[in-house]
Amino acid sequence: MQFLHGLKPGTGEYNKFFEEGIFSCVGCKTPLYKSTTKFDPGCGWPAFFEGLPGAINRTPGPDGRRTEITCAACDGHLGHVFKGEGYGTPTDERHCVNSVSIIFNSAKS
Repeated sequence: MQFLHGLKPGTGEYNKFFEEGIFSCVGCKTPLYKSTTKFDPGCGWPAFFEGLPGAINRTPGPDGRRTEITCAACDGHLGHVFKGEGYGTPTDERHCVNSVSIIFNSAKS
């Protein structure tokens, strides 16, 4: 089975990571997500319910089941967004993001 960027679910650096700060694009360092929007849906990848305004582009997939999300600044692939899964998030969305596509900047710095 082939996984995105060769990572298996649950193996990414930020899957179970919940410190206060900002997650940014690994390619261009553009801020993408506040840590306060991160949650654990149990899918094995970092998940957020909302990106920073204007930071993320969405492209509907041809199958209609998922939507690709990319960095608005450099077009780097981040993962996919899913709606209506019932996680009880304020947006009813799950941005399923691969750990290798983001970096973390601590609020303590």
